[in-house]
Amino acid sequence: MQEEEYYSVRMRAAKNTVLKKGGKHISGGEVLSTYSNIKQSVNALLEKALTHSRGKPDFMQIQFESINESIKLVKPLRVETNEVETVENGKTLARAMLEKSGVPKRIIDKAYKQIPEYSSIRGAILFDIHSGERIDNNSEKGVRVSRIDWLNANFEKWTDENNQPKSSRVKEALAIATKVCDHPSTIAELCWSDDPDYVTGYVANKKLGYQRITRLKEYGDEQGCRIFFVDGVRDLPTYINFLEKKPIFIKWEEDDIDT
Repeated sequence: MQEEEYYSVRMRAAKNTVLKKGGKHISGGEVLSTYSNIKQSVNALLEKALTHSRGKPDFMQIQFESINESIKLVKPLRVETNEVETVENGKTLARAMLEKSGVPKRIIDKAYKQIPEYSSIRGAILFDIHSGERIDNNSEKGVRVSRIDWLNANFEKWTDENNQPKSSRVKEALAIATKVCDHPSTIAELCWSDDPDYVTGYVANKKLGYQRITRLKEYGDEQGCRIFFVDGVRDLPTYINFLEKKPIFIKWEEDDIDT
């Protein structure tokens, strides 16, 4: 599938960067693109940053770099949607799903207590299921899952077959969760957006799939959450390198991925 060279095109946008180091995170995103499509990719990321509900950025960085290794193809996780009436119901369901995924209850309780202090971190927190401690040691950045994409034609076929919306939000979130859960060190992921207008979150696990929960926070809340519950006994540097550097395309069924 890799007759052409691919590039990782990434964007980060923030606000109040002069007043506070790093500022308020507004938006981020990435696509994997051929050279001929880089301009289109940059424009899409630019539009995403300039129209985000978290505000108008005063800083933006868009960059691209070539990918010099083979791109792995991974099937998307199975998706289920769980309708809940309240945030409390959503949190209760999320806890149950995490425990079913193999995360001990005491570790879940400890992680939930620490969620407020992690809400401003741009990336994911790695939480060891044995010690109940944060193990990524990456201060305010966390770990950013990168070099991941899902070509539109293949994604839209998947949405048609699975009765899912043709939403860029669904595409991006499911792609990230699929990559994260593809690594054996990942036990489960807990996530909801920092977008104040979007209250749906999910629990993801290789066996349970991508379990959408329709209310995991209140409308207007800009505090997000992304925690990877990890088997910390395994090789942590290799795991982080996989999340940040290993290029992956999500590919549904047997369609050829082309440009």
